[in-house]
Amino acid sequence: MTAQTATQTAAQTVPQIAAAEVTVPPVALPANTRRILLTGFMGAGKSTVGRALATRLGWAFLDLDHHIEQRTQATIPSLFADLGEPKFRRIESTALASALCMSNIVIALGGGVPEIHTNRLLIEQAPGTLTVFLDAPFPVLFDRCVLQALDRPVLQDPSAAQARFQSRLPHYRRLARVIQQTEDLTPPETVDAVLRTLATCP
Repeated sequence: MTAQTATQTAAQTVPQIAAAEVTVPPVALPANTRRILLTGFMGAGKSTVGRALATRLGWAFLDLDHHIEQRTQATIPSLFADLGEPKFRRIESTALASALCMSNIVIALGGGVPEIHTNRLLIEQAPGTLTVFLDAPFPVLFDRCVLQALDRPVLQDPSAAQARFQSRLPHYRRLARVIQQTEDLTPPETVDAVLRTLATCP
């Protein structure tokens, strides 16, 4: 079934609601916002929340890790294994610089992006960039990763993963204009909370 056919089928089976009956609240963003970056450790929900947030805004969505995998035709774990972390981070920085040229887009960053000084400078110097840190305690994030069966090198050693999490926290917080706790929120609730906060940002 094509997308057009699926749309036509849905239109035939779903009751139509008059436009006057639907009230869509406007989404308010700080002036001159061109892109929103979601940052945080693995398991924070950056990709899930990012897609939903982009939909609410009517913007595009980009998962930086997936973007790198498509460009290199290799998975993130295999890039780490074959190239080593330093070379992978250089590839990541190049992809980030490219993504920061896009407008009207929500970008989910890899958890390690803010660790690299070059990346922090790229983000801080990109006009119209607003960064949101999706935060949660490490045990919550680690359990989410296990449940999602995420394959990431840093997860192979829980103690090392927690140490990496702690080392990244200052960078997440420094870059963030908004810090959103996600421990007790579903992804839709997180999106609502982020939008409410953004509406109050100067």
